[in-house]
Amino acid sequence: MTELAGLQPQHFLWEIAGRVAVIRLNRPDRKNPLTFDSYAELRDTFRALAYATDVDVVVFASNGGNFCSGGDVHDIIGPLVGMDMKALLAFTRMTGDLVKAMIACGKPIIAAVDGICVGAGAIIAMASDLRLATPDAQCAFLFTRVGLAGCDMGACAMLPRIIGQGRAAELLYTGRSLSAEEGHAWGFWNSLHAPEALEAAALALADRLAAGPTFAHGITKTQLNQEWNMGLEQAIEAEAQAQAICMQTRDFERAYHAFVAKEKPVFQGD
Repeated sequence: MTELAGLQPQHFLWEIAGRVAVIRLNRPDRKNPLTFDSYAELRDTFRALAYATDVDVVVFASNGGNFCSGGDVHDIIGPLVGMDMKALLAFTRMTGDLVKAMIACGKPIIAAVDGICVGAGAIIAMASDLRLATPDAQCAFLFTRVGLAGCDMGACAMLPRIIGQGRAAELLYTGRSLSAEEGHAWGFWNSLHAPEALEAAALALADRLAAGPTFAHGITKTQLNQEWNMGLEQAIEAEAQAQAICMQTRDFERAYHAFVAKEKPVFQGD
């Protein structure tokens, strides 16, 4: 296991508040686009989070009024035009590995989205477990608008699970912007907040999760992602095994004793 309190990334901002890590892209003048380097460093960070003992929840925050404008036109899209198939596939696999790492990190991820959230930025929000936004949030899976397919970084698998097949198909075919109100009504955004209250709401939710049974939260995240590939009987059996594991934790015992004593349980994640 490892600790990430001293992490010093080169291509995004990183801070830890209690048991919550906050990530934000740091190119606000360009609405926070991704580069080859920031993709790779984010991937590696989420991979490391799977083994981190000092982080229980991650908030992926906005910066300068925007979340992420996707891949940088000059630093990514321009060079891609000149690459051969081998290099292109290495890139698309690397971007997909970021989503895989987010799913496999074992920690709940909360996206706090203000302003622009498009392309790969929309994918990062989609791959998060919970999504908070402002009324100004503009989310678009705009890959078709640059001549690409909508099936990027797992979008065709994950987006229909969140908002339904027909709605996902519309967004992925047209690349149109999803308004905040529409996204909230469709279940893409869990809640909407004023811009000045967004990050506080995300951190409050993160603190609530971090104060809960964090080992069990990791099990919940695993089951939410794995059970899409299971039949009902498999899922019920998997949950039986998962819950039996959780019943061996000290947090389960703490909750019982707190209930008997009519006290609020203080979970410690073990």
